[in-house]
Amino acid sequence: MAKAAASGFLRHGAAQSSNPYTALRKSPSILSPATGRSRTRSVSVVRCVLQAAPELKGGDVAGVFDFERYLSSRADAVNDALDRAVPVGTAPDRLGESMRYSVLAGGKRVRPVLAVAACELVGGDADAATPVACAAEMIHTSSLIHDDMPCMDDDDLRRGRASNHVAFGEPTALLAGDALLALAFHHAAAGSAARGLGSAAGAGGVAAGQAGDKYSEGAAHVSLATLEYIHVHKTARLMEASAVSGAIVGGGTDAEVERVRRYARCVGLLFQVVDDVLDVTGTSEQLGKTAGKDVEADKATYPKLLGGVDQARAYAAELLAMAEAELDGFDAERAEPLRYLARFIAYRQH
Repeated sequence: MAKAAASGFLRHGAAQSSNPYTALRKSPSILSPATGRSRTRSVSVVRCVLQAAPELKGGDVAGVFDFERYLSSRADAVNDALDRAVPVGTAPDRLGESMRYSVLAGGKRVRPVLAVAACELVGGDADAATPVACAAEMIHTSSLIHDDMPCMDDDDLRRGRASNHVAFGEPTALLAGDALLALAFHHAAAGSAARGLGSAAGAGGVAAGQAGDKYSEGAAHVSLATLEYIHVHKTARLMEASAVSGAIVGGGTDAEVERVRRYARCVGLLFQVVDDVLDVTGTSEQLGKTAGKDVEADKATYPKLLGGVDQARAYAAELLAMAEAELDGFDAERAEPLRYLARFIAYRQH
């Protein structure tokens, strides 16, 4: 039954969705549709393989953007806002503790920083993006709580400590994820920005991607197009919505918002490609979650479908170049946070 459902989903997914990155990539497909074998891909914009991290901190070098300081300051502001947004006493004690346990557990805060940086990119004030930034992190945290549960990926470790359902029990974890999702829209209920987050969180986004990921486990064949469908929805859509929401509340023009959208799509897929590589190359201690889970669950991953870790890294390098290209034409100084954020995602080690 499970395999029949999986194959049905794959056929449906391939028929109903086109790959949104096809228009962004000018190079040929990684896999030959006739044979499924890897073939050399021409990548004119990138000739490197992501291995060693570049220097992201300017230090005392004049004119060099200090990304670490920027990331830390924006993440601290979001953490403070989240702390205020999920106060003790607004829910039954154990439920409130469970919500705070996960949403305040740290993490890279990529999605809220995307929202803030996109807002600033188009000339807006960072404070204007705080509500949608918090909402994006709540939605993301909700998806992580549910993703770790026994009915899904059954993972006991998240962000270096026990997963929510291990710490609080499955019923409380389920409700905490639901409550955080609802709370997200309480904070983002400011017009069109909230609509984009809603689409990214539901059946057109994270839920669809998670379903596809689950249904494809153990399938005899998963195509690259299907894998990208899964990760466009599971990962990229929420990053895209975070950045677009920030650009909207910052007063960006339609053209600016669209360029931010394309940038964030590339970054979202880049995040997942790197995640797949780290699942193979990292340890549980480095990652803060169980390493090797994708192989154990027989999931389709980029290293698996592209023919190895080096090929997946090369694809990541291409996505990084495309993301950065979308920032050309914006004010260079305001674009620096998003440029460095893309590099941070590309070269991260956890």
